[in-house]
Amino acid sequence: MTAVVYNTTACTLGEGPLWHPERQQLFWFDILGKRLLTVEDGEERVWQFDECVSAAGWVDHETLLMASQTGLWRFDLVTGERSLICPLEADNPVTRSNDGRADPWGGFWIGTMGFNAEPGAGAIYRYYRGELRKLVPNVTISNAICFAPDRSCAYYADTAVGKIMRQPLAAEDGWPEGAAQVHIDLSGEDFGVDGAVVDASGNLWNAQWGIGRVACYSPEGTLLETVAVPTPQASCPAFGGTDLSTLYITTAAEGVNAAPAGQTFSASTSAVGQREHQVIL
Repeated sequence: MTAVVYNTTACTLGEGPLWHPERQQLFWFDILGKRLLTVEDGEERVWQFDECVSAAGWVDHETLLMASQTGLWRFDLVTGERSLICPLEADNPVTRSNDGRADPWGGFWIGTMGFNAEPGAGAIYRYYRGELRKLVPNVTISNAICFAPDRSCAYYADTAVGKIMRQPLAAEDGWPEGAAQVHIDLSGEDFGVDGAVVDASGNLWNAQWGIGRVACYSPEGTLLETVAVPTPQASCPAFGGTDLSTLYITTAAEGVNAAPAGQTFSASTSAVGQREHQVIL
């Protein structure tokens, strides 16, 4: 299976695709370009910021929770205004936000990393009911944050380590319960473990940086299929479309000059994605 171009705008570092289930609309970020993009009524719409922005969850029809290099923000899609929910490593000029996703309880997980991937400079946090708590310290490149449909666990990865971890979660509130275990060990591969999403059957779809593909793994960690992306730096997938069977994939143009690097892609699949969880503020 090969993905086709969904949007031709080249992102320096495309990331954080989010299918808003109420708006039936895809949003995605260009982290280093400091912008949020979407296609609305057939026209591209872009919001430009003065700092890096990377990931979001939906709060309601008009509102996103958006992660930036300094904080988590309430962002109004109508007015373009944002208001600070809480700081995120705002006093650390070395780091910025990276991969993130809403969890089934209405919380929001967000990872940070160094601007230059400084070893161990980042972390993974969870924002839930007004509290931002650090969950995983000493992360170099936070990625692959996603959740099993039965709410049993979260997945995440440090791209520098190359292992997708499985973290059991407490049923009542979604906080980590017990130690994380290695779910899929890709540390010996010649590509980077990047963003990921889990479909409604529990299969994990992982964007793989440097090899131009998204790989689908069973709940047991077995490789099932791959989706080819016609540019090497695939960064993050998301399911969307009216039946949640379209896989959207962001990519990066940084260091790759030729098109279609940095463009956003889509692929029709036989899978059905999970409806993106609503963030509860």
